[in-house]
Amino acid sequence: MLVYSETQNSRLQYIVGTLLPGAAVTSSLDEYLQFAGTKINYSSKRFSDSEFHLKPHGLLSEAGIRQQKLRCTEWEGLKIFFNTIGDFPFDVFAAAFYLLTRYEEYLPHRKDSYGRYAHTESLAFREGFLHLPLVDLWAESFYRAIKQVFVSFTPPAHSFRFIPTYDIDIAYSVKGSGPLRQLYAMVRNRSFGVKGKDVFDIYGWLDQLHEDADALPIYFFLLAARRSKYDKNRHPRSASLRRLIQEVATKYRIGLHPSWQSHDDAELVQSELLTLEEISGRKTVAARQHYIRLTLPATYRNYIGAGIAEDYSMGYGSINGFRASSCRPFFWYDLIAEQTTSLQIHPFCFMDANASFEEGLDAPAALKCLLQYRDIVRSVNGELITIFHNHFLTEQPQWQRWREMYKQFIAGNFVPNAALTFPSQPAPL
Repeated sequence: MLVYSETQNSRLQYIVGTLLPGAAVTSSLDEYLQFAGTKINYSSKRFSDSEFHLKPHGLLSEAGIRQQKLRCTEWEGLKIFFNTIGDFPFDVFAAAFYLLTRYEEYLPHRKDSYGRYAHTESLAFREGFLHLPLVDLWAESFYRAIKQVFVSFTPPAHSFRFIPTYDIDIAYSVKGSGPLRQLYAMVRNRSFGVKGKDVFDIYGWLDQLHEDADALPIYFFLLAARRSKYDKNRHPRSASLRRLIQEVATKYRIGLHPSWQSHDDAELVQSELLTLEEISGRKTVAARQHYIRLTLPATYRNYIGAGIAEDYSMGYGSINGFRASSCRPFFWYDLIAEQTTSLQIHPFCFMDANASFEEGLDAPAALKCLLQYRDIVRSVNGELITIFHNHFLTEQPQWQRWREMYKQFIAGNFVPNAALTFPSQPAPL
């Protein structure tokens, strides 16, 4: 496949490589006209009937970042913008670039109470498509349109994957703490369950779920060396935490959950990563921000500097949905440096805390939401990445229905046509 553009730059190369892997880009008209395969004319002028003409909006030929005039319309039941006239009703290259790069997050915007980019500022929220992997849906329509002109065109191959992930902010409720604190916690919070087991210790139960469902999860561990308002993990020197990390690392992938304190401190990210690698004895390349405290481009530049190759933070810590309007992995494009990076982004769409605390859903409603995300992600063969915390899945009365919901959801993702039912509300202890 060959894409023609009057000028070539890193923006065009990036988005073509993302939506059409393997396609070449040329600014030579002679080379383009003589090409015998599938070819896309990304310019204002049509050259022949034997081409796919995609008229540019202009964003990809610009330099720098500026406020864009966005007006959404509807086409085939999907919101679109950067409308043009050609063989496709809008500049899908420019629109996908705008959403995937999080262009709007580089513009002046309002922060939420945690200092994060507020989801209410996003185009996806304002226009009502936050619940959709819109870029992937556009891409599927784009591929179908190309195939109508070039029947030999083969769309990029994708496959559905479910990746359960866990943020281990507080590995244990009281295990590993001093005897007085354990006694106080036991009396005040019932922090020990059956046979004196720490209520947050659900790792064996999760192991069984994963084994039964043949699931491959990722665990992200918080390893702040100093406790703070938002970093309340066990100290990295804690014997119980170290044993847990080592046990999990022998069975599953692990990643770093950079502390709140490390947000503006590249050296601290590096230090916490080295600590995790020292404890686990394994090279670690994955990370997800604690509290989803993601700031572009600083967070991702810190990751690259630390040697982190995969990010799982692309989502909101205030609402569920698709922050970058995609559920497929893609490489981060640094808009300030105007270059494609080696950091691969894996977007998530559901987090238990968002569903419960921010959206006010109970367990049955959260299950319904999860199934909707599963179905839409499966329809585009994307990655369904969920986030749960160990303290959401305990046997404590307030979390029993969440525990049962998650158990059924895991099974339902891997057992064909599995029936997903729900028990009655348990009686309080």
